[in-house]
Amino acid sequence: MQSASLQQLIELYFSDPTDGLRHAIITKSIPLVRSILGKIPRPDHPLSDLQDLESVGINGVLQAIESYDPSKGIQFNTFAYYRIRGSMIDYLRMIDQLPRNQRSSYGKVQETMARLSQELGREPLDQEVADSLEMTLSSYHTLLSSVQQRNALSLDQSGSGENPASIYDFFADESTPLPDQELEEEELLQQLATHVQQLPEKERLILTLYFYEDLTMSEIALLLDRTEARVSQIIGKILLRLRAAMKNPHNAIRPA
Repeated sequence: MQSASLQQLIELYFSDPTDGLRHAIITKSIPLVRSILGKIPRPDHPLSDLQDLESVGINGVLQAIESYDPSKGIQFNTFAYYRIRGSMIDYLRMIDQLPRNQRSSYGKVQETMARLSQELGREPLDQEVADSLEMTLSSYHTLLSSVQQRNALSLDQSGSGENPASIYDFFADESTPLPDQELEEEELLQQLATHVQQLPEKERLILTLYFYEDLTMSEIALLLDRTEARVSQIIGKILLRLRAAMKNPHNAIRPA
């Protein structure tokens, strides 16, 4: 049984649903759980350590076992992938209670970045933004990392794996009524694409690797010879700059 593939185990289980086969499926799925875990941003929270999330992922495996239908012709590892990932994302969203003052800080950082960019005629340095906000550089970097962690979750898939969140959900102004949401989304994404093209080449590369190539922070850090923390900060800063530019068409992305 140890040499059997995951698909073979699940097929055996549906023929003879024993506790032994169920346990074997869970054990065989642990590498998949850990692989998914390595690609999900974890907030700095006492309930988001690796052991907690691995347990959540195993619960996702159990859900997949219960709802899998072999007659559909879908491989179990593909079906389980979305259940496992969805379980982790739902759990992280549940424990991610962002303080109100930190939400306010995001807005202040966006405004400060936009203002300094206009005044300086270039993208402000991290130290310049931190000084303007009367924050330490370390606190500013921590805030940027929290932007990356939170918004990576908000742009990820829902627990069901069937309704992926749109990037529109992050950049749209929720206070503005949308008479034709499809048209608004299309226009917004066109604007976003324009602003992304204005980013420096290295920042565009990081966005591509993270959001489209699905590389982990550690993989990007290794590839670009940066620390994982620095990659997180860069992504957080890019998101805030893009959001500031999207909210005000006069806030063009300026070269660093």
